[in-house]
Amino acid sequence: MSLLRVEHVSRSFRGLIAVDDVSFTVEEGSIQGIIGPNGAGKTTLFNLMSGRFPVTSGTIELDGRPIDGLAPHDINRRGLSRSFQITSIFPRMTVFENVRCGLLWSRGYRYSFWHLLSAERPLNEAAERLLEDVNLQARRDVPAGLLSYAEQRALEIGITIASGADTILLDEPTAGMSRSEANHAVALIRRVTEGKTLVMVEHDMSVVFDIAEVVTVLVYGQVIASDVPAAIRANRAVQEAYLGTGAS
Repeated sequence: MSLLRVEHVSRSFRGLIAVDDVSFTVEEGSIQGIIGPNGAGKTTLFNLMSGRFPVTSGTIELDGRPIDGLAPHDINRRGLSRSFQITSIFPRMTVFENVRCGLLWSRGYRYSFWHLLSAERPLNEAAERLLEDVNLQARRDVPAGLLSYAEQRALEIGITIASGADTILLDEPTAGMSRSEANHAVALIRRVTEGKTLVMVEHDMSVVFDIAEVVTVLVYGQVIASDVPAAIRANRAVQEAYLGTGAS
């Protein structure tokens, strides 16, 4: 079943076409990678899917319902959550407090002057479990801004899944990591997104071909191929446009 459907989506900025008639589907429970050279429109596409930018034309559907035109928080409440290319955390708050904030809406908490979050046992227990999931329990009381880069990315992944969304968009989750850090991040992503639908923009080809079941290739704002990793590796147009002629 196609959970996420992008149909003939375009986005232009003052005459510059960043995303050009893009169509693809993401099956429920699958892992899909989106790759392409710098400037291909990958992050812009994520911004359209998550409501940060309105589409110029086309439609985006989540679970059979249109989400293009909705505000980001409304899309999140429909079941789609995303991380960002530039790490987005609260640096002065502790790791635990960051995760707990991510859990608030999905756990039914709304603004209240009279409630102390420290007294909300189910919420705090859920935050502790999530810290275990992303291997940050030992860093729970550290200000998030003092974490290593890889730890900050892990924290952002934790915040992203804290919303309870079933569809997760990760924008370059291993960017700037060493090979060992990237391998650890891939294992983390596999574990915490199990049973969910995952769409991931990533420049590291070894990560994409290791984790994705389908790879969509974007060049100059257009989809030039979308297939299983083995077929993408062998695709001559992809090799010439992005991977380099003769890539294996």
